Amino acid sequence: MKNIRVFAPASVANVGCGFDVLGFALENPGDELILKKTNKPGIRINNKTEFTSIPKDPNKNCAGKPLIQFMKEIKYKGGLELEITKKISPGSGIGSSAASAAASVFAANELFGKPFKDDELVKFGMIGEAVASGSFHADNVAPSLLGGVILIRSYTPLDIIKIPFPKNLFCALVLPDIEIKTIEARNMLSKQVPLKKAITQWGNVAGLIAGLTTSNFPLIGRSLEDVIVEPVRSVLIPGYYDIKNAAMKSGALGCNISGSGPSIFALCKSKHIAENVSIEMQKVFLTKKIKSKIYVSKINPKGAITLN
Repeated sequence: MKNIRVFAPASVANVGCGFDVLGFALENPGDELILKKTNKPGIRINNKTEFTSIPKDPNKNCAGKPLIQFMKEIKYKGGLELEITKKISPGSGIGSSAASAAASVFAANELFGKPFKDDELVKFGMIGEAVASGSFHADNVAPSLLGGVILIRSYTPLDIIKIPFPKNLFCALVLPDIEIKTIEARNMLSKQVPLKKAITQWGNVAGLIAGLTTSNFPLIGRSLEDVIVEPVRSVLIPGYYDIKNAAMKSGALGCNISGSGPSIFALCKSKHIAENVSIEMQKVFLTKKIKSKIYVSKINPKGAITLN
């Protein structure tokens, strides 16, 4: 095999209460990438998207940096050429950098005969995440690679668990036309958490996992509460609590910030409800004179895939 074309989906990280440890894959949007073997050593990046700010230096690129380590570990002396078609806006809060990183390492693994297991690719993808956010976290890149709902039980050592989820669970997502840089949003957070808030958060994480595995929709809704991160980051999104109230009044189980924002997600127990919720959330942004895109998606069970 000389080249391969792949797709890696967007993702929702944190899922309310699970900062850096929970995430799930969406059906759309996503990034496409073509990876080619070349005889000339090194990595060359061709950007085929409207986002002109994407670096061509592989050491500064979320898709390129993981490949440097990948090539080193398999002792590949040749070169690689990446053609990236991004369909996820950078700074959108739905795993733009993670999708690029996931696509590149998934493509490389396929291209070289699968030297690594799928879950082993996450460690490479985290290298790409660190380029964008300054920290190694997997709550976007793991679901983008593996699909489904992912729990990162531990980072040292890396322990990734796929969580069962209701097949009729839908996500309504609104993506406003504003950008929040992940590294800046992370720097806003306190390094210490009061014990009372930590106890509340632990209970919500456990409740959310229990709700997902047993298809208990009311429990899922009650557990989407975030008492640590949401209050801090909500100030970055104009009208955030108005949008959240609109989602809940329209039948959402729960609503919260996707990743570091500005995207806002709501979990719903049917496609019809999710469609209504997304429209009502978008209406609030319109009152703020902010353009936005809406997506309605089931949880994507597959993650990164090969395209014909």
